Amino acid sequence: MSLYPSLEDLQVSKVIQAQATIVANQALPAIEADVPDAGSGSGLYPDLKELGDYMGLDLNSEDVKQNMELVPVPKSGEVTSNQSALNNMVAPITGNNLGLHRAEIRTGIREVILCKDQDGKVGLRLRAIDKGIFVQLVQANSPSSLVGLRFGDQILQLNGENCAGWSTDKAHKALKLAPQDRISVIVRDRPFQRTITMHKDSSGHVGFIYKHGKITSIVKDSSAARNGLLTGHNICEINGQNIIGLKDSQVADILAASGTTITVTIMPSVIYEHMVKRMSSGLVSRMDHSTPEV
Repeated sequence: MSLYPSLEDLQVSKVIQAQATIVANQALPAIEADVPDAGSGSGLYPDLKELGDYMGLDLNSEDVKQNMELVPVPKSGEVTSNQSALNNMVAPITGNNLGLHRAEIRTGIREVILCKDQDGKVGLRLRAIDKGIFVQLVQANSPSSLVGLRFGDQILQLNGENCAGWSTDKAHKALKLAPQDRISVIVRDRPFQRTITMHKDSSGHVGFIYKHGKITSIVKDSSAARNGLLTGHNICEINGQNIIGLKDSQVADILAASGTTITVTIMPSVIYEHMVKRMSSGLVSRMDHSTPEV
């Protein structure tokens, strides 16, 4: 067996690479959302048999062949001069983007120390999900916002007590009984969420449509499509700034004011809806929407 690929293999590889780098710079239709039901199981995720459809991971050879046929291939000698390097980027070429740092989800665990305010509050609302305790709300200008807690963070310990298996009521009771000046909290950053970094095109768009914060459509061949954004997800943050509870027009203003590179933090809608259940609009409006410090 040869250690080097054959000439035929190299030619096939070049064709695939050429197909992968060509994206037409024109107005393109949207891919309509098709989000299946979460299933009848008691968990937050769909049944395993549905995951292929839910996450769009059905990659059998026939599907790959059909999808490759949709990639435009230039004629011999044709030059796509109207393509810009920026529009072809799948991810940022630098790690120095400020929004990327603000939105970073660390894989380890960390400790924060909370102190109650003059009213004996820490500005934190928790929720039990799948035998874990998660941050449902961080109130603006509260002790919890000052230490950097965010929607979706998992609370692993409160003052040395493991939170696994706690109910929502038990978690809130533990906070109420905690001392005034020192509450040790062990946190895992937003395990249900992930970040997607995209680039605006020449018209200032990144290629997705949303309603009430939920992604409903993705524009074909856009930066959103190339970077793996999915429908059936809710936007939690833009460049690290919490946007939950804001109107769509306010979200649009934040997107417009952002630079050419945008990092969004998303969560599957089936989990998001469970997280925000029973939260009144008045309560959501008190959420911390400030821009986090790096």
